[in-house]
Amino acid sequence: MARDLTTRRAIVTGASGGIGRAVAVELANAGVRVAVAARSADKLDALVAELKAAGRTALAVPCDVTVPADRERLVRTVVEAWGGLDLLVNNAGVASWGHFATSTEEINRRILEVNFFAPVELTRVAMPHLTDGVAPAVVNVTSMCGRRGMPAWPEYSASKAALVGMSEAWRGEFVRFGVDVITVVPGLTKTGLN
Repeated sequence: MARDLTTRRAIVTGASGGIGRAVAVELANAGVRVAVAARSADKLDALVAELKAAGRTALAVPCDVTVPADRERLVRTVVEAWGGLDLLVNNAGVASWGHFATSTEEINRRILEVNFFAPVELTRVAMPHLTDGVAPAVVNVTSMCGRRGMPAWPEYSASKAALVGMSEAWRGEFVRFGVDVITVVPGLTKTGLN
């Protein structure tokens, strides 16, 4: 389905590099007002300066999506700046390479916190605004590991599989609110993910 994205209001998490940065640039070039979010304020500021120099509308909101107050502030900042929210791109993520036998509970919990719980709870905060948005959508960036678990990527695979499952459930639930759910399943990508 094609959408006219001109003047839409979007949040892109994990926008300091990789897929998130590329998505933010493409959305801005399509006329979307883009709020970029990540922990790296300097990288966000540089991206916003680049977008504004090209005549685009962008806003940097440094935050940690695993922190409830930061999620609330992110959504509130966008709604106050632009009067609402139309698109949420849940892209922030972390990975851990290593076999389960040498991993730890701490690694498992961190990966699931960033890759699953954070986007789910950010969506919960955003939903009241998305339901009032224009052609609203939630975009969850997952991974091919979310469709088939990969050896040496057990925690990452589990976190992305959980997000794929949530996305599929949301698709059926959110239709009554007019909010689309899009699941992006990238293959091997050189992003600097860590």
